[in-house]
Amino acid sequence: MKKNMGFADKIIRFILAIVVGVLYYTDVINGTLAIVLGALAVVFILTSFIGFCPLYLPFGINTRKDK
Repeated sequence: MKKNMGFADKIIRFILAIVVGVLYYTDVINGTLAIVLGALAVVFILTSFIGFCPLYLPFGINTRKDK
C-alpha cells in the first residue's frame, strides 16, 4: 500500500472530521445525516493517519510530493 496523500490533504480531512464531530456534539446534525457524516468522519481520520486513500487509486490521484 503506497501512500498517496500529501500533508495538506491529511490536514483538510482531519479538520473536516473534527468539524463533523463538533456539529454532532452541539446537536446541529442528528439522525441519519449524523450517522452518515460520522462514518465519513471516521474514514477521513483513518485515511489521514495511514496516508492512503483507496478512492484515489482508480482515478490515479496522488497528492503526495515525492522527494
